Amino acid sequence: MTEILLGTHTIKSHGVKVVKAHIHNWLILVILVVIDGLLNYVEPFHRFVGQEMMTDLKFPFHENTVPVLVVPDIYDFHHAILGILYSVLLSGVITDSIKDAVGRPRPNFFFRCFPDGKAVFDQVTGDVVCHGDAKIVKEGYKSFPSGSFAGLCFLSLYLSGKLRAFNRGGNVSKLCIVIFPVLAAVLVGISRVDDYWHHWTDVFAGALIGTSMAAFCYLQFFPCPHYEDGWAPHAYFKMIAERQYDESLKSTVKSPSKNESNNIETRPM
Repeated sequence: MTEILLGTHTIKSHGVKVVKAHIHNWLILVILVVIDGLLNYVEPFHRFVGQEMMTDLKFPFHENTVPVLVVPDIYDFHHAILGILYSVLLSGVITDSIKDAVGRPRPNFFFRCFPDGKAVFDQVTGDVVCHGDAKIVKEGYKSFPSGSFAGLCFLSLYLSGKLRAFNRGGNVSKLCIVIFPVLAAVLVGISRVDDYWHHWTDVFAGALIGTSMAAFCYLQFFPCPHYEDGWAPHAYFKMIAERQYDESLKSTVKSPSKNESNNIETRPM
């Protein structure tokens, strides 16, 4: 197993070096933030909502109950932050793109569209004629899918690697700690159904997307949690290998070869 040198690479000593080595990753991250921000301004597809469909969309409208924004070694700290940001932003871009394209009404769409409870439908098409606040109505077309699993699932993978939960030691307490973030993600998903912001199918699809993005991003920066060296990022082991190689070169240069030593000893005065 690779030697553990956690704590020897601090923000002060290696912070600038690590950021410079991964500056392209941070630039891509900024681009994802911009894309996700722009997607929130895109008008989602307005799916046809007829009078007979209102039975499933007549749940009360409440304000959002879940907020939107939800390490000793610099290599570990940097890649953990980078990984979780990538998983959240990639998941956000994907889910927001699908929301805008699908335009599925939320369960509380009726009271978003008709806050006074008086429904109005087009006499020709039969589609809804909303007279509610435009921003609230716009958000009402963004039910599918939800997006609340990526960050917490990444945290679960990160903890499983750090705790070596899959080292076949039979330590159930480690698994309980690892499962806790997943349980939190599930409870957040359930709350989205309970407050009528999502259908259960929205949460299920969001869970698949979020979990997939979390696993994808985690494996970009860290080995599989069940590996012997699954406790540190790939960059850490690369740095250790380069350091050992440099030290071997220095020792080779400093110490003369055996033949050279013999020649020095037998050289006539």
